Amino acid sequence: MALTRYIPVWFSRAPVPGVHSFALLQGFEAITRGLLISVLPLEMYRAAGDAALVSSLYFGVGFLSLFSGLMVPFAARFIPRRVLYALGALLYLVGTAAAVLGGTPWVVATVLCNTMATVITFVCFNAYVLDYIPRNDLSRAESTRMLYAALGWTAGPLVGVLLLDWWRPAPFLLAGLSALCLLVTFRVLRLGNGRQITRSAAPAPNPLAYFRRFLAQPRLVAGWLFAVIRSCGWWVYVVYLPIFAVESGLGDQVGGIALSITNGLMFLTPVMLRLIQRHSIRASVRLGFLAAGGLFLLATGGAWWPPMAVICLFAGSAFLVFLDVCGGLPFLMAVKPSERTEMSAIYSSFRDVSGIVTPGVAWVVLLVAPLTGVFAACGLGLWLAYGLAGNVHPRLGLSRR
Repeated sequence: MALTRYIPVWFSRAPVPGVHSFALLQGFEAITRGLLISVLPLEMYRAAGDAALVSSLYFGVGFLSLFSGLMVPFAARFIPRRVLYALGALLYLVGTAAAVLGGTPWVVATVLCNTMATVITFVCFNAYVLDYIPRNDLSRAESTRMLYAALGWTAGPLVGVLLLDWWRPAPFLLAGLSALCLLVTFRVLRLGNGRQITRSAAPAPNPLAYFRRFLAQPRLVAGWLFAVIRSCGWWVYVVYLPIFAVESGLGDQVGGIALSITNGLMFLTPVMLRLIQRHSIRASVRLGFLAAGGLFLLATGGAWWPPMAVICLFAGSAFLVFLDVCGGLPFLMAVKPSERTEMSAIYSSFRDVSGIVTPGVAWVVLLVAPLTGVFAACGLGLWLAYGLAGNVHPRLGLSRR
């Protein structure tokens, strides 16, 4: 017993995960997803040969992914969170293996596996963050997370497209290696199953029962809608800009180059964070949606001069990055501690809902208009979010005196 008095604290128990621990996880996930984010739309377009058919395929994948994401809290009652996160990371590996095989069915399987992996890891990751990061540090955690992820999102899209032209399996093999590093890092951090919080009420009897609690909290609904509409903007930029560039004769590398440069703005997230802290979250969110929506609407001029669409969408994407820093804070700051896993699942569904809404709307728009019509529809949606953001509390995010 006397010897234990001299054992250092860091040997007696695992270190508590902090902001940089979670940012490191996001860094490896960003490399995995960044390498494929510009490659998969091109692979889908080459396999399908038509933008409308690509939209229909993404539409179906979105529904399957949405169902998977909503089932995560139900699965979490029987499967430990650490196992769920590991399964999500393994899906990245399965997806990259399917992509190496080539062909339309395998490419669709890759998109589905990647989407499901993103949903599962996102739900678990948010629950871990809410467990270990104090509420006052959430803004710093978001900006640090984006800073660590900046390298993967900046270099990944361009490197992925270049590797695809050099040797088709190369980007998928490299993404698989990054997913393996993600698994190893998660194991080293030993996050476990998170902190247990005693509930005041009995757990929900089925995976959909907590929707009523979500709908009864307008702040959560508004924060979720911000995430959905922002994600729709990214969908249009990531999927339909490369297709537009190919159809208009600008080349198949334009989308990857533009996305890499855009993601390079993530290195400026500390500056964006200071801007947000100087003003309010409401003012920041409204500015992001207003500017992004206007620039996406201007991108319709690409119907007459294609480079104009690329320039305007690129400028609009800078404000989407800004929204990535502040757009999720209204939701995260309104979550009750006893509902972290359930509400994290609700919040993560924004990816799948936007993955259904965006290709669904695009599918309808492409029946009567060219691809630039998709840009206009997205711009109107971003302006709708600008109006909705007016209901956010004016002092949200400001330091209390």
